[in-house]
Amino acid sequence: MPGPTKEIAGVATRNRPGAGERFGKAFETSWRPVALLFACFVAWWAVAAAELVEPYLVPSPGATLDVLTGKTSYIWEHTWVTTYETLLGFVIAVVVGVLAAVVMVYSSTVEKTLYPILLFAQVVPKIAIAPLFVVWLGFGITPKVLIAVLIAFFPVVISMVTGLKAVDPEMLQLSATMGAKPWQTFTKIRFPASLPHLFSGLKVAVTLAVTGAVVGEFVGANEGLGYVILQANGNLDTPMLFAGLLVMSLIGVVLFVLVEIAEKLFLPWHASRRDNNVTTSF
Repeated sequence: MPGPTKEIAGVATRNRPGAGERFGKAFETSWRPVALLFACFVAWWAVAAAELVEPYLVPSPGATLDVLTGKTSYIWEHTWVTTYETLLGFVIAVVVGVLAAVVMVYSSTVEKTLYPILLFAQVVPKIAIAPLFVVWLGFGITPKVLIAVLIAFFPVVISMVTGLKAVDPEMLQLSATMGAKPWQTFTKIRFPASLPHLFSGLKVAVTLAVTGAVVGEFVGANEGLGYVILQANGNLDTPMLFAGLLVMSLIGVVLFVLVEIAEKLFLPWHASRRDNNVTTSF
């Protein structure tokens, strides 16, 4: 049994919430999106049951569920391919994006040179240049990963640059006055202060990486969820098409939640982790 908490003058203390309180908080946070998803499912079922739309256009939830349960191994095989491409592209985008952001912050010349190029690369539709990657690199995994990197890179580098520049100048002056070396200033002040901005960019980038991998599969592939969706669309197999879309969305949601969990572990002190924050999904 933990001992009594000592009260310190001028300091507000808070006991660790119990299991019941944590469950109540989780329920309070999650019941609204769950209710919205349930309402969407009911509306989907009602439209299909009333035959307001032809089944080959909008399949019933039961038909979609039959595909998910009846062809589990087939869907899982292609899901793993898309997930691998997404994770590989996301990791490369994070590493390259963070390094590029650090160089841009510490060198105004590099920033003025790279920033317009990054902006130009971002506004170019990836679906338009994806066929070029297939022609140059073939039908293997490389074009898909490259597109995922390109589409996830921009939010990472922009959020990291913003975070590194958002450090209080007085903190930098204080560290310089105390004789801290540039590397010490970066590791102790700049980088920790940039993490909230970085994680905001990571949550955007990880969902975009899924889109990038699927776009690459649309252009040229013989495996992956993009391939499954294209095949289902060509065969007018809408239950399989809807199943592929649901699984693809689930991948993005799971990866987003994993990034949020990492944010919670690395930034327990930040304002984004306070109890009254409503943007978190857990």
